[in-house]
Amino acid sequence: MTEHRLLLCTDMDRTVIPNGPQPEHPEARKRFAAFCRRPDVTLAYVTGRHRALVRDAIREYALPEPDFAITDVGTVIYRVTDGTWEAWDAWAEEISRAWNGKTHADIVALLGDLPHLTLQEPDKQNTHKVSFYLSASAHPEDLMARMQERLAREGVEAGLIWSVDESEDVGLLDVLPRDATKRHAVEFLQRELRYSPDEVVFAGDSGNDLPVMESVLPSVLVANASDEVKERARVLAQRSDDPEAFYIARGGVLNMNGNYCAGVLEGVWHFVPAFRDVLEESEDAQ
Repeated sequence: MTEHRLLLCTDMDRTVIPNGPQPEHPEARKRFAAFCRRPDVTLAYVTGRHRALVRDAIREYALPEPDFAITDVGTVIYRVTDGTWEAWDAWAEEISRAWNGKTHADIVALLGDLPHLTLQEPDKQNTHKVSFYLSASAHPEDLMARMQERLAREGVEAGLIWSVDESEDVGLLDVLPRDATKRHAVEFLQRELRYSPDEVVFAGDSGNDLPVMESVLPSVLVANASDEVKERARVLAQRSDDPEAFYIARGGVLNMNGNYCAGVLEGVWHFVPAFRDVLEESEDAQ
């Protein structure tokens, strides 16, 4: 990188939000916030949360307000200007093509009678995200295969995202347009804002962050990520076009432990030498 310019894209839960079991370095969030206030840093949160939950987290954890927010598992991109959040219509238009003209209501009607599926609450839905609860007795792989068969017959190209809400002990299943992923949303942001790949750093901690880490965009897995995710990420990175674009925070850099925000800053330090002096100055100021 020849200029001090960075598009910093980061997951929220267990990445910049310290809501995992591992300890947070006591100065990490303050240093992260100070770094993101720099005029040469553009901050984008990339999260499965919807807008209200993102804003709740910003207040609760004293996080910096972003310049952009990729929310709802990649289905919405917001521009954030002076506290105003405006959905980016160009992104909605880009991903909508995969649904072949079908609306949210059409997708619900197409899939809603399948067993084990219960539609989630209205505030967990949006135009390009149909979210179901999945009963404990379901076999997710078999059910998703049936869903894809029905969708394919209607010319709908969809991504199905299955996960488990451990706090509630309930299965979650999202139906999204095929390209409505964290990776495609980050790549869209990078292109539209005219950043080169080496002017971007992505940070995450979980399985749904791995597609970005398999790309050529510089990506860091924070140290508090699980051993399973770290191993999967290593394998995917070795198969990618640029294995050197992936890094696992390990702590010890900038005198922090590599967990959460400390890992994000360690990733910046690793990939963007132009910012090392700035990061080390913030260390000396503590």
